[in-house]
Amino acid sequence: MTDTVSRRKIEVLVDAPLIPRVTAAAERAGVSGYTLLPALGGSGRGGRWSDDQVTGVESKVMFMTVASAEKAAALIDALAPVLESHGLLLINTAVEVVRGGKF
Repeated sequence: MTDTVSRRKIEVLVDAPLIPRVTAAAERAGVSGYTLLPALGGSGRGGRWSDDQVTGVESKVMFMTVASAEKAAALIDALAPVLESHGLLLINTAVEVVRGGKF
């Protein structure tokens, strides 16, 4: 069986205009790699929402990264002040990765 290494996966659902703030926080936390995925729609406490590029409604983006526990904790701490004020959803999951040196 291929060896794996424990890491943390951080996912943040964020309004597109806040992406520079999230990526800057990631860089300060030492997180060098991430992926941005478009979020087409969903439903939550505030009800249903969808990305509507015709009317100019802000689109949402899923920021995703895999990092060491230390870097993940630093990123979460850096984002803590804006989680509630900007309604961000942050998910912190334990994962096992192959080629752990990349993270």
